[in-house]
Amino acid sequence: MLNRIIHWSLHNRLLVLAAAAILLIGGTWSALDTEVDVFPDLNAPTVVVMTEASGMAPEEIERTVTFPVETAVNGSPGVRRVRSSSASGFSVVWVEFDWGTDTHLARQIVSEKLSALTGSLPEGAGSPTMGPQSSIMGEVMIIGLTADSTSQMQLRTLADWVVRPRLLALGGVAQVAVLGGDVQECQVLLSPERMRHHGVTLDDVLSATRGMNRNAPGGTLNAYGNEYLVRGTLSTTDTALLAAAVVRTSSDGQPVLLGHVADVRMAPSQPRMGSASVEGRPAVLLTVTKQPGVGTIELTRRLDECVEQLRGDLPADVQVRTDIFRQSRFIDSAIGNVRQSLWEGAVFVAIVLILFLANARTTLISLITLPLSLLTALLTLRLMGQTINTMSLGGLAIAIGSLVDDAIVDVENVWRWRNATAAQQPFWRVVFEASKEVRRPILNSTLIIVVSFLPLFFLTGMEGRMLVPLGVSFIVALLASTLVALTLTPVLCSYLLRREGRGAVEPRFVRWLKRHYERALRWALGHSRAVLLATGALLACAVAGFCTLGHSFLPPFNEGSFTINLTTLPGTALDESDRIGRQAEQLLLTVPEIQTVARKTGRAELDEHALGANTSELEAPFSLAGRSRQALTDTVRALLGQLPGVAVEIGQPISHRLDAMLSGTKASIAIKVFGPDLNRLHHLATQIAAAIDEVPGLADLQVEQQVERPELHITPSRPLLARHGITLPQFEQAIRTCLSGECVSQVQQQGRTIDIVIKAPTAATPADLGNIPLDGIHGPVPLSLLADIRSTNGPSTIGRENAERRIVVSANTSGRDVRSTVRDIQRRIDERVPLPEGYHIAYGGQFESEQAASRTLLLASLLAIAVIFLILCADFRNPAQAAIVLINLPLALIGGVAALVFTSGQLSIPAIIGFISLFGIATRGGMLLIARYNAGGDIIQGSLERLNPILMTALSSALAMLPLALRAHLPGNEIQSPMARVILGGLLTATLLNLFVIPVVHHLMTKRHAA
Repeated sequence: MLNRIIHWSLHNRLLVLAAAAILLIGGTWSALDTEVDVFPDLNAPTVVVMTEASGMAPEEIERTVTFPVETAVNGSPGVRRVRSSSASGFSVVWVEFDWGTDTHLARQIVSEKLSALTGSLPEGAGSPTMGPQSSIMGEVMIIGLTADSTSQMQLRTLADWVVRPRLLALGGVAQVAVLGGDVQECQVLLSPERMRHHGVTLDDVLSATRGMNRNAPGGTLNAYGNEYLVRGTLSTTDTALLAAAVVRTSSDGQPVLLGHVADVRMAPSQPRMGSASVEGRPAVLLTVTKQPGVGTIELTRRLDECVEQLRGDLPADVQVRTDIFRQSRFIDSAIGNVRQSLWEGAVFVAIVLILFLANARTTLISLITLPLSLLTALLTLRLMGQTINTMSLGGLAIAIGSLVDDAIVDVENVWRWRNATAAQQPFWRVVFEASKEVRRPILNSTLIIVVSFLPLFFLTGMEGRMLVPLGVSFIVALLASTLVALTLTPVLCSYLLRREGRGAVEPRFVRWLKRHYERALRWALGHSRAVLLATGALLACAVAGFCTLGHSFLPPFNEGSFTINLTTLPGTALDESDRIGRQAEQLLLTVPEIQTVARKTGRAELDEHALGANTSELEAPFSLAGRSRQALTDTVRALLGQLPGVAVEIGQPISHRLDAMLSGTKASIAIKVFGPDLNRLHHLATQIAAAIDEVPGLADLQVEQQVERPELHITPSRPLLARHGITLPQFEQAIRTCLSGECVSQVQQQGRTIDIVIKAPTAATPADLGNIPLDGIHGPVPLSLLADIRSTNGPSTIGRENAERRIVVSANTSGRDVRSTVRDIQRRIDERVPLPEGYHIAYGGQFESEQAASRTLLLASLLAIAVIFLILCADFRNPAQAAIVLINLPLALIGGVAALVFTSGQLSIPAIIGFISLFGIATRGGMLLIARYNAGGDIIQGSLERLNPILMTALSSALAMLPLALRAHLPGNEIQSPMARVILGGLLTATLLNLFVIPVVHHLMTKRHAA
C-alpha cells in the first residue's frame, strides 16, 4: 500500500505539486482567518438556579427554598454534584452535570424539574431563575464607571438603562451583572404619628397604593368615523402628584392624602446588597459574560467598539474603564508567546538540517514539510469543529520537531542512494527504492508516537477538556507530515536532487562526528559490561530522583493579574466592609507593579457569585518589572496582612475560576467537613485550621465564614394579637412592609422602570422597632406591646453539597507541591481532629483532580506500552529485538527526570504526559538501528549509516522544544513547558545512550545466539 502511494506520487508529480500549492495558499488564508482563544471550551455543564427571598433568614431559605430545589434536581440524568448556598434573602443552587453533557439538554432537564415547584415555594420567595447559558470561565471583561459630579444613583441608572442594554444587544453576550452605585426607587416612607393622627391604617395605605400608577385600558370608542383607543393615564413621574393620591376619607368628610401620612421621594434603595470602587473611588462595575462557543477576541473587539460609542452618550464627567479585567489580555499574551515558541522551534529545526545536510536543496525539501503539515493540521482541526487555542497551538509547537523526521530520513536516504547508484538507472527509480527502504520503519515509528499520545484521550473532567486538544493537534500534524513525506517529499527529491553532483561528499562536521562516534562505539563494544553498568547507575539515580519529585495538578499560570478575596466576620455591615476594601485598594496602589485596582463588595441582584456583605473581591492587573511573580505575590500578601481581622486569599482570574469549577471553592485545596449541626461543623473546621496551620507550604488558610451573625427575632404574643383583632397574616404583612418594604407599583420614566416601595423609616436602633404601629380593632398598637423583640444569633450562610450541610477549610500552596502538602494535612487531621459520629471529611480541589488523572494516565500508559511492544514485534517479527528497542524507555526516563529535578522539581499532569509522549518519540532511533542491522552488514557500519538521521531527528525534535522549555514563566507556555522539558531532556539522554547501548545489547544478543 505504501509503495503504491509513493509510486503513484512519482508518476503524478505535477498533480502532487499543484495539490501542495493549493494547500499552501488555502491553508495560509484559513490560518489568518482563524480566531484563537486561551483555552478549549471549559464551560462545565453547570446550571445555576437562583431564587430571591427578600427578608428571609438563611435557615428559613434552606428549609423552604433551597431544599425543595435540591430535591427536585437531585437524581436527574447526568447530574454528578449539587451544591447550594443559602444566605440572607438569597438562594443559589449549582447543578453540575457530567462533562460532555449537552448544555441545552442540561438546562432543559433542570427547567422541567423546576416547573414542578410552581406554587410550592413560600410567599415572599421569587420564582427560581436559571442563570445565563455560560459558566464562570465565560467572564470576558469588567467595565468600570466612575464620575466626578454625577451622583451614584444617576450613575447606577445609566449603567442599568443605557450601558447594560447596549452590551446585551451584542451577539455573543450572555449576561451583564451590575454592581455598585445606588439603585433608584420611589419610596413611600410611612409616618406612624401622622397615620395615628389621621386614623389611617397600613391596610388603607396598601389598598390605596397598589396599582395606583398603572394606566387603565378603556377599550375602543367608535365615533365620527374614527376608532379611538381609550386609556386612563394614571402613570406619573411627579412625586408630588403621587403624594396627592387619596388614601381614605376622614370622619368629617375630608380626604386624607398619601402625602399626609407619608413622605414620597426618589431615593436610593435600602438596604444595599453590594458596593464597588475603582482605585478607591465609588464606582459601578459591569461584568460581561460570553455565551459558550463565542470567540473571546472577537467579542472583546466588539465590546470595545460599543464602549467607544457609549462614551459619547454618557455625561462628560463619567469615565469608562475597560482595563480592570480583560480575558483577551492574557489570550493575546499567551498566543503571542506560543506562536513565538513555534517559530523559534522551526528556526532550530532549520539550523539542524543545514548543519547536518550542508545542502540547500535537501534542507528545502525537508523544511517544506513544516508549513504544509501545520496548515493541514489547522484545516483539519477546523473541519473537526475544534477551536484553535493555546493548547492546540502548543501541540503544534511540541510536534514541530517531529514533523520533519519522516522527510529527514527519506531525503537523507535518497541522497545516500543517489551517490551510490549507477547513473544508468532512472532517477525516479532511485528515489522510489530509497524511500521504500526506510518507509516501513518510519511509518511504524510514527504509529508508535501516535499510540504514545493515546493515554491523553483517557483523561476526563476539566483536565481532559484542556489537554485532549493538544493531543489532537499533535497527532493530526504528525499524520499530515507522514502524508507529505509519502507524496510530496519523493516528488521534490526527484526534481531537486537529480542535479546533485556525482560523488558528493558529506559535510565536514558530519565526517568529524562519524569519525569520533566510530572510535567511541568500538570502545563501547569492547567494554560492554562497563557501558551497561554505567547506564544502570544512571537509571537508578533517575528512579531515586523521580521519587523525590513533588506532585501538582497544573503548573501555576502567569496571567498578569491578581484576584484577591478579603473576608471579614459575618454580620459586618456593608459600609464597614466598604471602608476595609478601600484600605486594601490604597495598600495595593502603593505597589509599583500594580496598574489599577477595582473592587466588588457584596453581590449584585441575581448574581450566582453569592458573596455576603462581609466579602470583597479585588481585581489588580500588574506588570512585572525586575522581580518574579512569586516575589510580587509575597509583597501583596504581606501588605494585606496588615488589615486586622481580615482573611486574605490571593489568586489569579482564570486560575481562581478553574479552582471554583473543580471543587466549588476558590482555592487549590478544599477540605470539606460534612455534618448536620452548623455550630459543630464550624467548631470542627476551626480545629482543622489550627491543626494544619503550620504545615509547610500552606498559604491563604481560611475557614468558610458560616459562623453565626446577630439577628433580631420578633415573636408575637398570640393572645395579645387576638385581643386586638390582629390576624397572623396581618402581623406578617406589617412586619414585612414596614421593615423590608413592599413594592406596590412602578414609575415609568423615559422608558425606565422604577419601583414604588412602601416602607417605614429606617430604624436607628433595635428599640425603634417597637414603635412600629399595627392596626388593631381599637386603633394602632405599638409592636412592642404585641411581640417579644430580642437579640440572638443565626447562621450567616449555609453551604450544602449533595444534600448534606458542609463547611470548607480552603488553602493555597506556596513553594511546595499540592500532593505532599495534602498528605501532611491528612496526617495531621487524622492525628489531631477526632470526628464525632455523623460527620466526615472529603478532600477536593487540584489534589483530587491530580490523583484521578495520575491513576488514569498510569493505567493508560501501561496499555500504550503494551501496544507499542506489539507494533515492534509485528515490525521486526522478533520479540527480543522489540525488547531492545524498548530499552529507549528507561534511557529516556533518565533525561526527563533530570530536566524536572533541576527545574521545577514537580511532576504535574503535563509532565506525566510528556513522559508518555517521550517514550513513543524516543523509540524512533532504536527502530532505525535495528532495521538497519536486520538489513545485513556490520554493527559499526550500520550504526554509522544511521547516525545522521538519528541525530537529525532527535536534535530537531529536542531543540524545537527549547523555546517552550526555557520560557515556562511566560503566559501561554505554562502547561506546555513541563512537557517540553521532559521531552527535551529525555530525547537528549535517550539519543546519546541509544547510540551505544542498543549496539552493545544487540551485539551481546547476537553473540549469544551464535554461541
